[in-house]
Amino acid sequence: MIVRPKPTLLDLAFAVRGSVLPQVSRRLAVIALLSLTAILTARHHPGIFGQISAIPFTLIGLALSIFMSFRNNACYDRWWEGRKLWGSLIIACRSFARRIDLLEAADRDVLLKGLCGFTAGLGARLRRGDEQAAIAQHCGDGPWRDAINPPDALLRQLGRLCLQRAQDGRITPIHHSLLEEQLHLLAQVQAGCERILLTPLPFSYSLLLHRTATIFCLALPFALAGSLGWWTLLPALLVSYTFFGLDALGDQLEDPFGLEPNDLPIDAMVRTVEREMLAALGESDLPPPIAPTNHMLT
Repeated sequence: MIVRPKPTLLDLAFAVRGSVLPQVSRRLAVIALLSLTAILTARHHPGIFGQISAIPFTLIGLALSIFMSFRNNACYDRWWEGRKLWGSLIIACRSFARRIDLLEAADRDVLLKGLCGFTAGLGARLRRGDEQAAIAQHCGDGPWRDAINPPDALLRQLGRLCLQRAQDGRITPIHHSLLEEQLHLLAQVQAGCERILLTPLPFSYSLLLHRTATIFCLALPFALAGSLGWWTLLPALLVSYTFFGLDALGDQLEDPFGLEPNDLPIDAMVRTVEREMLAALGESDLPPPIAPTNHMLT
């Protein structure tokens, strides 16, 4: 995720990191080359594009911009829901840690490090990484290693431990229900994240937008070259940058758990949970918080 202050005039003109320019630069180069071709053709053959009016492009561009805004809103909803889910995860971990303050040190160690393992495993699962290795950094070995869903298996293991302590009389039934409530919330967070990850926007919906935007931007220079001449480059590139940029930004936000510049800082949130759970155990040698590097928070 890009973390930087309000852009200045120089940032607006020259900032590349955090923008979608690297993703659309090749397509913009094609539009520029096509615009030059249309301009030179119109200069050598005056009137060749005289029957191509810019009015239909105005109407098509308006409809296309509305259609693109619907898709980008849908993609942003996925990004924002993912952020809210991870916010709920952090709240659940903090609440769980607070409610086990009076348990024995050995139980607290297993439970809080289990939360660290669950969070790290979920982050790796959402980014299609090594879930077992991420969990093992905090929990060592366990029955979750051979499960088809290691984070969920680890959560069940923590739930069994809480149930055993309730059966042993070390915690009251009410206390156990409060702990189980937080574990249930963590399971809901995982299911919500997996729903976003495994349910992309309909392919036909995105394909229609990609095709329409590409055809529109490729045809636009030929409608402008006859009347604008060399000025054709300015509106053609500006419109193409806007449409291609919104298209690329929607692709990034559609999967909020990826590694693109505008995706969620999963690693930083995993580190937040790790630091706070270890601090709740009384440890002082905590891993440092993840800070932005070149305005990028991973």
